[in-house]
Amino acid sequence: MQLGDLVRITRASIGIPKDSIGLIVRTREHDATDADADPVYTLWHIQLITKTKLNGTVRRYLTQDLRKLK
Repeated sequence: MQLGDLVRITRASIGIPKDSIGLIVRTREHDATDADADPVYTLWHIQLITKTKLNGTVRRYLTQDLRKLK
């Protein structure tokens, strides 16, 4: 996944139903305390889409909670 991809959210959260669609607007990799270690996890900042428009709400999700749309 990369910036600008459309994704489907696979886990429901407060106010956001499962199978909602959003646009990746930012990513952030969180590193381990060791400088030589691989990233521990990536947070994806998703701008949610409702009724065919971006509604401005940006939520953060982990990779396992997203599925890229083709």
